[in-house]
This record gives sequence, C-alpha cells and structure tokens, in this order.
Amino acid sequence: MKSPATAQIARIPLHEEVTNRIRDMIVESRLVPGERIQEMELAQLLGVSRTPIREALKVLTSEGLVELLPLRGAIVKAFTDKDARDMLDVIALLEAFAGERACQAEASRIDAILAMHARMETLYAQRQRLEYFVLNQDIHEALIALADNDTLSVTHAILSKRMRSLRYSGNSGAENWAAALAEHTQMMQALARRDGPALAKAMREHIQNTWPRIRAHAQPERM
Repeated sequence: MKSPATAQIARIPLHEEVTNRIRDMIVESRLVPGERIQEMELAQLLGVSRTPIREALKVLTSEGLVELLPLRGAIVKAFTDKDARDMLDVIALLEAFAGERACQAEASRIDAILAMHARMETLYAQRQRLEYFVLNQDIHEALIALADNDTLSVTHAILSKRMRSLRYSGNSGAENWAAALAEHTQMMQALARRDGPALAKAMREHIQNTWPRIRAHAQPERM
C-alpha cells in the first residue's frame, strides 16, 4: 500500500522564532523604547538559552529596532518625532512610486492582495488587533512587490521594520483604526480598478496620515 503524499511541516530555525517573538514584544510595547533588554530574563521567559537571544538581538539591531550600547548592552530603539516624520516621508514616496506600477501586475497577484484585504476586514470586525496589523504589513509588502523593483523592496522593508512599533501604536484608538481601514479600502478599490494614479495617491496619503495617529507615541526631540 502506498503512503499518501504528505507535505512536510515547515520548521524555522530557533533564532528566527526568537527574533519574531522579541520583535512582537517591541511592536506591542511589552519592551518599551529606551528600555534595557535583559537577556537572562528573556531567555527564561521564552524557554531558551542566551545564544538565540543574542542572535536575535543582532538581527533586530540590523533592522534598527534595537541599539547595542557600550556598558548598557541592548536597548529598545527610541525614535524621536523627527525620526518618525523623516521615515514616513520616505515611505510615502516609496509607496506612491509602487502604487503607480502595481496595477500593471498579473491579475492573479492583484486578486491575492484583494483577498488579503478581505481577511483583514474580518480581523477588524473581530478586533484581532495584532493579527490585523501583521496582515496589514503583509499587504503593504505585497503591494511594494508588485512594482518588481528589488531596490525599492529592500529600502521599504528596512524603514517598515523600524517604524513597525510606532505604526502599531497608531491603531490603538478606535477612531484611528477605523480611519486607517477606510484608507486601505480606498487603496483596494483603486487596485481593483487597475487605476495606478489613484492607488499611488491613496497609498501616499495613507502614510502621510500616519503621523497624526502616532505623534503621541514618538519621543521628544533631543536637545
């Protein structure tokens, strides 16, 4: 008797899982900006040795979410309001650039993003905030990928990771969350019509509108 074909269960390296867990803790502000990251406490919390913790912190440092400082060790990166505005200005330009080109992609890739948005609406209705946010970021990454420009994708990914915690904080209020979803809906309507200029405008304005939502969570300017 032949054994049925079975898809192998995907496994990811331990340090990647630890990286994802610590990143989520930063995004959800369980590790707050400026806080020193206690390696031993994290290792005990996650049930791992300090080695994958240290590997994860190196990755998160390269993403700009963690700083390694002499005598202080690893701390959660604190962005000033100018840092946040500067990054959002560049992200807005990148996303508008991508929006112009995204509508030229294959129909199957566009349909996949529209389906992701439908799932995101379901998560919104269920008030699954973290799951909503993760899918939201996946949608932005998928839209960037439609532009088929590796330099654009790499640059956008770096800035998106640095802004992830602040952008997550922007949906903490019901009014802000509803407004952000409405803007995403406008983006998807333009994508469904294959209207590049309209999608570029909607994506740019969506990012520009992020600053008022996150302003209270950014750090004061350094003197």
